[in-house]
Amino acid sequence: MEIQEIQIRPIQPEDNPAIAKIIRTTLEEFGANKPGTVYFDSETDHLFELFSQTPGSAYQVAIQDGKILGGAGIYPTPNLPEGTCELVKMYLLAAARGKGVGRTLIEQAFQLASNLGYQAIYLETMPELKKAIYIYEKMGFQYLKGPMGNSGHTGCDIWMIKTL
Repeated sequence: MEIQEIQIRPIQPEDNPAIAKIIRTTLEEFGANKPGTVYFDSETDHLFELFSQTPGSAYQVAIQDGKILGGAGIYPTPNLPEGTCELVKMYLLAAARGKGVGRTLIEQAFQLASNLGYQAIYLETMPELKKAIYIYEKMGFQYLKGPMGNSGHTGCDIWMIKTL
């Protein structure tokens, strides 16, 4: 899989089932399919609707040869500081990991956030997702001592932020 062959585009209604499956399969793979995570969010099955109806949000999917490899979004999570959005629902198929797809999606999220006027991106994750945490660190996210905003994801106990 070469990064040049990857297309990044906004989520479409027909992408909902594939993205929901990628999210849940990934969490199962890492033993992170626990209460208080996106695994149990009803919105996971309706991401197109969530992002298309929420001002200040955007969700992108990575596609190769017509197949969705994963996605990532930015979202104005309630009670975050002004000018801050959250990097949300950043998940990839196992076959797409380690090939630059995640980095490309995150870079796209940075650009979208900047274009929408955000000055910082916050994220929540969990220790089970070590590879993702490594990428977040490499891309300039810094650790926080506690959560910000009100994501409702009490199963996440690692919090990070990056100034754009």
